[in-house]
Amino acid sequence: MAHSSEPGTPYSLRAQEVLIDPGALTANGISADTSAEIGRAKNCLSPEDIIEKYKEAISYYGKYKNAGVIELEACVKAVRVLAIQKRAREASEFLQNAVYINLGQLSEEEKIQRYSILSELYELIGFHRKSAFFKRVAAMQCVAPTIPEPGWRACYKLLLETLPGYSLSLDPKDFSKGTHRGWAAVQMRLLHELVYASRRMGNPGLSVRHLSFLLQTMLDFLSDQEKKEVTQSLENYTSKCPGGMEVITLPDGLKLPPVPFTKLPIVRSVKLLNLPVSLRPHKVKGLLGQNMSTASPFIYSPIIMHNRGEERCKKIEFQWVQGDVCEVQLMVYNPMPYELRVENMGLLTSGVEFESLPAALSLPAESGLYPVTLVGVPRTAGNITVNGYHTSVFGVTSDCLLEGLTGVKTSGCLVEVIPSLPRLQLSTSLPRSAHTAQPMTKEELSSTVSVQLFNGETQKLTITLENIGSEDIESLELTSKIVSTKEKVFGEFVSWELEDALSHLPLKPGQAVTLTVCIKVKLDFSGQENLLQDLNDDGISVTGLPISSPLRQVLKPRPENKPVSSESGKAEYSHVKTLEAVLNFKYSGGAGKVEGYYRELSLGVHVDVEPSVFFTRVSTLPATSTRQCHLLLDIFNPTEHELTVSAKNNQDLVLHASECQRMAIQVDKFDFESLPQPDQETVRFSNPKQLEEERQHAQGCQINSKLGICWSIPSLRRRGEASVEGVLNQLVLEHLQLAPLQWDVLVNGKPCDCDVIADCKVGDAVTLEVKLTNLSKNSVGPLALTVVPYQDYQNGVQNYDLEDGVTFIGSNTFYIDTVKPKESSVCEGALLFLYTGDFFLNIKFQDDSAGRELPLAWFTLPSVHMRALDAPLQAGA
Repeated sequence: MAHSSEPGTPYSLRAQEVLIDPGALTANGISADTSAEIGRAKNCLSPEDIIEKYKEAISYYGKYKNAGVIELEACVKAVRVLAIQKRAREASEFLQNAVYINLGQLSEEEKIQRYSILSELYELIGFHRKSAFFKRVAAMQCVAPTIPEPGWRACYKLLLETLPGYSLSLDPKDFSKGTHRGWAAVQMRLLHELVYASRRMGNPGLSVRHLSFLLQTMLDFLSDQEKKEVTQSLENYTSKCPGGMEVITLPDGLKLPPVPFTKLPIVRSVKLLNLPVSLRPHKVKGLLGQNMSTASPFIYSPIIMHNRGEERCKKIEFQWVQGDVCEVQLMVYNPMPYELRVENMGLLTSGVEFESLPAALSLPAESGLYPVTLVGVPRTAGNITVNGYHTSVFGVTSDCLLEGLTGVKTSGCLVEVIPSLPRLQLSTSLPRSAHTAQPMTKEELSSTVSVQLFNGETQKLTITLENIGSEDIESLELTSKIVSTKEKVFGEFVSWELEDALSHLPLKPGQAVTLTVCIKVKLDFSGQENLLQDLNDDGISVTGLPISSPLRQVLKPRPENKPVSSESGKAEYSHVKTLEAVLNFKYSGGAGKVEGYYRELSLGVHVDVEPSVFFTRVSTLPATSTRQCHLLLDIFNPTEHELTVSAKNNQDLVLHASECQRMAIQVDKFDFESLPQPDQETVRFSNPKQLEEERQHAQGCQINSKLGICWSIPSLRRRGEASVEGVLNQLVLEHLQLAPLQWDVLVNGKPCDCDVIADCKVGDAVTLEVKLTNLSKNSVGPLALTVVPYQDYQNGVQNYDLEDGVTFIGSNTFYIDTVKPKESSVCEGALLFLYTGDFFLNIKFQDDSAGRELPLAWFTLPSVHMRALDAPLQAGA
C-alpha cells in the first residue's frame, strides 16, 4: 500500500476518492453525456490527470521491492485505459516498463502467462509485431530446457498465433500478389521454428508443409547455402512422409492449404503446340462454316473485357486429334544454384479425358530459359483446357495452376479436340534428300526425294503407303504441283495411276499399299546463249548449215585447244537445271471423316536435270510429195559421253562428246485442225497467250509422237526422249502443217506424186483427173485451173512451146464447183502426146478465180511427171 507524506492522517481522509468509469470515457476522455459530465465535473479527473496519477502510483510502487505485482497491475490498468483513449504510443511506454518489473521467482507457467498477457496488451494497442514477439517468447517458454515435459503442441499453437504479427499467412497465394511484406529474415526464423515444433510434435507431414512453404515463399531471400540446407532437410522429411496437395486440418480446425512449387522450376511461358504438318487435320471446304461461333452477330464490340483469365481461356485456332500425342511447350528457369531434378512432370487438363504422359527432366544450375515439352493423348473429342502442370520436386508433389502464376505468357489454353483420324506413313524407292522445295518449309514436307536425270529421261518412283494409325483409311487422293521453277516443262513432269491403290481401300491398320509415280523431265536447253556462242567460236554455224547431203552432215570437231574435259568446259556444258514438285496425299477415315476432316501428307521431288541432246536449229525442206516434208534438225551432244540418236524410220546417229550433227527426217505433214479444240467457255475465260501456248503444246506433242526421237548413252545405260517442242517456231509449224485444201492428180487413174513417173504411149489418150478435198471450215470455189505442159532439159532451160508435141482433147482449163467443208470434188480432162519424151505438167490457178484471197500454200499441187513411149511394134512386123 502506498503511504501518504503526512503520517497520522487516516487513509480514508488522506487519499481523495477518485471515481473513474472507463466505460464512460470517449477517445478524448470526456463522456458524451454532457449533463452527467457537468454533475460529476468536480469529482472526475481529466484523461491527462488519469495517466499522471497512474505514473505517480507506479513510481511509488517501483520504490518497493515487494510491490512488483502491484506495480505490474497498475501498468496493465494504465495500458487498458490508454487503449480506450487510443493513445498507443504512451501505452507502449507503460508496457515497456512492465517488461522490466522484477516479480521474483516465477514458475514456468507464470512466465508463459506473463508473456502472453504482454502480447495481448500489445495487440490491444495495435503493436502487432511487438505482440507477435512476446507470443513467440511465450511459445519458446513452453519448451524451456527446465521443463521436464516440454509442451510442443502449446508452443506450436502459440507460434501459429504469431504469424499475422509478422505479416505471415499459411496460404502461398498471399505471396504471389505484389511485393513481399514483412521482414524476411524474421519470417524465415519463425517458419524454421514451426518446422522444428511440428517434428517434435511427431507430425512429419506438418513439417513438410511448413518447409515447402518456406522454400516456395522465401526462395528469393535464401542464400545459396541456405537453399541447399533447406532442400536437403526437405528431402530427408519427404523420404519418410512425401508432400502432396491435400489440405491439412489441425485439431483446432485451422486448415493449411497446399503449397505448389511454382518456383521450382519457374515457368515463364506456356504454349500449346500445333500438331506436325503431316498430322494436322483439315476441314473439307464445304463444311467450314458449320462450327463457326455464333455468340455475337457483331464483328466488333466496344465492350470487351480484357483480362488474363479471358485471354487464357481464348480458343486456339488449330485443333488436336483424339488419340494423337499432343504437345505443350513450357519455357522454364531453374533459380537454384545447383542442378534441379524434376520428376513426374505432366499436364493438368479439363474438358475431355486426357492421358498425360509425364516426363522427368534435369535442369542445369541457373539454367536461363529452357524449353520443356509436355505431352499427352486426348482420349475423347471435345474442348480441352490446359489448366496447368504437375511436378514432383524434392519429394513434394505439386499441382501448379496457370491462373495462380504471375508473369506467365500464354496465347490461350483452350483447344478443340476433333474425332480420331487415320495416320499414313510414306516410304520411297529413291533415297531421301535434304533439299526443301521452295517456298515450302521443311516441316511442311514429310520427306523429300532427290534424283539426277538427263533431259528426256524417265524415272520410276515407287511409293509405299502404310497405315500406322488405329483407324481405317477410307479415302485417298493424290495431287501434284510444280513449285519454284523458271523453266518451261513440256509434258507431264509427274504422272501416276491411282486406281490400283484405291482398289485396296479401306486400308486396315498395319496394311500397306504401293503406288508407282513416273517422273519424266522434258526441258528446253536450246536457248543457252553462252553455249551457242561457244559453238560459233568453234566455227560451227548454228544459223544456216550448208546442205551437201539431204540426210546428214557431220560438222568439224571442236579444236584441241578447248578440251571439253577442262574445268571451264565442264562448267560451260553442265547447265544443270532444277525441277521441283510436291506430291500431296489427302486421306481420311474413321470418326474424323464423318465430321468432315482429312489429313495431308506431302512428298517433295527434287530433280537435277542435265542436258542430253538438244537442237540448235530446226528447219524444213519441201519433199517430192505435197503431203510430206523434210525436217532438218541440228543436234548437239553436250554430255561427256558418246550418245546415239534414233528416230522412227531413220538411221541411228552417233554423236561424240560435244559434237553437233544434222539429221534429216522425212515426215508426213500434220493435220493440226484435227486436234481437240477448247470449248467456248475456256476460250472466254482464258487469255489469248495461254490459249496459243496450249495450242502449240498440243501441236508439239503430235510432232514428237510422230518423230519418236530417242537418245541413249550406252556407257551409262541411260536412255530417254528428245523433244523438239521448245524449238518449233511458227514458220516451221506452218511448213509441217497439212494444207486445208488437199489436191490429188491421177494419170490414167493412178496417183501421180512422190517422184512417180506416169508412163503412157504416144498417140494414146491420157486421162487426167484433179481431185480437191476441202478440210477447211469454210466452203471453197468455184475454181479454174489451167494445165500447161513443158519439158525440163535439166540445165535450167524449160521449153513451154509444145504445140507440136502435146495436144489436149478438149480444153486445157479445168473447172471445180463450190466444195463444202469435209467434201471432195473431181474434174477430168485428157491429152495426147505426139512424140516420145519426158514431159511435166504445170497446173496453175487463174487469177480471176474466187479462191485467190486464200493463202497461196493452200494451192500447192503435186508435180506431174509423164514419160511418153513409142507404141510397141506389132508381132512379126
